[in-house]
Amino acid sequence: MAQAVCVIVGVFFLGMGIYALAAPAALIQPFGIRLTEPSARYEVRAVYGGFGLAMAAVLAVAAIDLAGLRGGIMVAIGAALAGMALGRVLSAVLDERTAFYPTWFYGAVEAIGAAALFLAV
Repeated sequence: MAQAVCVIVGVFFLGMGIYALAAPAALIQPFGIRLTEPSARYEVRAVYGGFGLAMAAVLAVAAIDLAGLRGGIMVAIGAALAGMALGRVLSAVLDERTAFYPTWFYGAVEAIGAAALFLAV
């Protein structure tokens, strides 16, 4: 089961990474953010693109349990996803309410991914 969870979460990160590198403005557009400056596109490509590809690669290492690293990788990436989801909850306390999509849709994906990784360790 742990291997399957690593693959599934890794595929999501891979998709996000590729999409961010290829079309940074399209990736972030549902959040109402416009990328009008090159530095803004660089940032999205780095944070969503590069990070997404790196997480997918590390989850591939976890999927094959290279050097017995699977558990640590799953906990670390689960914590990162849980932190993202928690940031959304904190924003709900500190800021105005938002529609389900995209904010809470992605929050649910993050929370489910974190829970799956934690439970499968």
